[in-house]
Amino acid sequence: DLKIIVCHLGNGASVSAVKNGKCVDTSMGLTPLEGLIMGTRSGDLDPAILEFIAKKENLDITGVMNILNKKSGVYGMSGDLSSDFRDLEDAYNSGNKLAIQALEAFCYRTAKYVGAYAAAMNGVDAICFTAGIGENDGLVRSKVCEYLGYLGITIDDEKNKIRGEEVIFSTDDSKVKTLIIPTNEELAIARETVALVK
Repeated sequence: DLKIIVCHLGNGASVSAVKNGKCVDTSMGLTPLEGLIMGTRSGDLDPAILEFIAKKENLDITGVMNILNKKSGVYGMSGDLSSDFRDLEDAYNSGNKLAIQALEAFCYRTAKYVGAYAAAMNGVDAICFTAGIGENDGLVRSKVCEYLGYLGITIDDEKNKIRGEEVIFSTDDSKVKTLIIPTNEELAIARETVALVK
């Protein structure tokens, strides 16, 4: 009966709901454009925005899709500052308003998906943070968890500073465990391949 929400936060990002070891929902759609705000991808948006951008910028669908895939996300929201969260966090700490808005929007959207999946599974036992941002960015993790305080999440600020190591960074009395899990995509692919060819 284990209910886990996995936040794979990197330049590409997704949230997955895992119940009893099986993925029951994911923020990814037909393409990776759906879901979270990402490094350069827009994430969820109003479908009518396609026509709006095409008319406003005098673009065909290829041009619109180029904007949504390569010039949006935190990159576009930060005024084309960067899609690299290290650069964004430096600008955030320097008071750059666009960088602040981009990081806040990224954390808000992530927490919104986590909240939706907690509701869909009728609760959550653990939230795992993985991939480049999930493993290494304590600011993002803390902001996402702040939004989820209503779930009874409390984090250990010192453990949240740990980067790229497997660790439970929630406090002992937190109602939901929060974990950093280093990514090993190659191993996951290899295991799936072996299972498929057997």
